[in-house]
Amino acid sequence: MNLANKLTILRIILVPIFLFFIIAKGIPYGTLIATIIFILASITDKLDGYIARSRNQITNFGKFMDPLADKLLVISALICFVELKVVPSYYVIIIIAREFAVSGLRTIAASEGKVIAASWWGKIKTVIQMTAIITALVNLIINNNIIDILTQILFVIAVIITIVSGVDYFVKNKNIIHTNN
Repeated sequence: MNLANKLTILRIILVPIFLFFIIAKGIPYGTLIATIIFILASITDKLDGYIARSRNQITNFGKFMDPLADKLLVISALICFVELKVVPSYYVIIIIAREFAVSGLRTIAASEGKVIAASWWGKIKTVIQMTAIITALVNLIINNNIIDILTQILFVIAVIITIVSGVDYFVKNKNIIHTNN
């Protein structure tokens, strides 16, 4: 297993640790620790892709697991944010619905021996979602009105880009859907 894939696995392992610190009550600096863990996990997303491309070590495992690791990290944080009343539940429902739809498309493609790698829109979506989440986490720590407004704006942008990227996947891969009718 190459280093890029190990970083992807590390990101998956960090998810339950992040969840523990963001949700557990009474842990000194729990939200700060959760924020640091989320930032580190987000960095592994950029780093694993860079390493895989620079070393020409792009694998089918990485093409499949990297987006899955991102989904686990982002969706876990978003569900916690609903409980913490940081974002409305319908934002999270839209984002999760898109993830299921694209994952379903990837499953159909895989059944035909094809791998759908992350698109440019999908990568932008992930960056904006992670930025919104980090901003929200910082706001949970310092509770600032300006950061709260910025967080809400970033989440609206994230939802819009999420929808656009989902549509983009289906438009670009419509031949996969049509061959399975």
